[in-house]
Amino acid sequence: MKPTLMIMAAGMGSRYGGLKQLDGIGPHGETIMDYSIHDAVRAGFRKIIFIIRREFEDDMRCLIGDRYAGEVSFLYAYQDLEACLGKFRIPPGREKPWGTAHAVLVAEALSTGPFVVINADDFYGASSFRLVHEFLMEDGPDYCMAGYELRKTLSLNGDVTRGVCAHDKQMYLSGVVEHLKISPDGGGAVSRANADQDICFSGDEVVSMNFWGFRQGLFDHLKRAFSEFLFDRGDELKSEIYIPLVVDQLIRAGKVRVKILPTHDPWFGVTYREDKTLAQEKIRGLIADGIYPENLNDTESP
Repeated sequence: MKPTLMIMAAGMGSRYGGLKQLDGIGPHGETIMDYSIHDAVRAGFRKIIFIIRREFEDDMRCLIGDRYAGEVSFLYAYQDLEACLGKFRIPPGREKPWGTAHAVLVAEALSTGPFVVINADDFYGASSFRLVHEFLMEDGPDYCMAGYELRKTLSLNGDVTRGVCAHDKQMYLSGVVEHLKISPDGGGAVSRANADQDICFSGDEVVSMNFWGFRQGLFDHLKRAFSEFLFDRGDELKSEIYIPLVVDQLIRAGKVRVKILPTHDPWFGVTYREDKTLAQEKIRGLIADGIYPENLNDTESP
């Protein structure tokens, strides 16, 4: 069964200052999602699930979904605050979505077979989609993750949070540690989240950029993890449960194995509004190198 692509697009982009998922980056107004969809279709994906807030559906259909009608199948899952809560009641004043693990969980009813999860506002590169698609086309219980070099995922316009990965010689993930306030430092990077001591990185470290390949068994794990999260932290107005945290817990408990698929593709995102200019420059460079056509809308369906 061919893998499904899930695109998490429910975040508002508070640091960016708007709905960055729909902001034009390419020379003809293409969004980063357009390039991800283009790469995914070339890799063999034919079903895409958008995970969105319900109020964004019309914009998503008009600007993204309708553009690819007949090329791939598009479905929409809604990351409503009340979704998947069971008997838990939303605390007064809660407005923020419950995090990326909750985002994937709300798409369970639309999912069949293996699936890939990505962020809407991250550029991942064509070969990354091929690597993960090929891995999931093989029978087996293992999950996978596209692994990026830390130094290639930093912003020049502010610090970022990154999940730094530990792994064995066979490139199986052994843990993910979230490091806050990471910024470039020479050829490497440094985290200044700890007031007592900086944490220095060479820049070669493998990091997770939320490009995961999963199988259907993940949903049972997500349900248990989300239930525990609500019990422990559900009353906090800004608490979230993240995919890397759940994966890390499952690995440490010996319940899953996750293969890291190293990629040398360029990664870039638009965490800050100032990142948009750099993203536009990188897209122009990839077009000049013949990786993408000048206008994605003029390309024929594969």
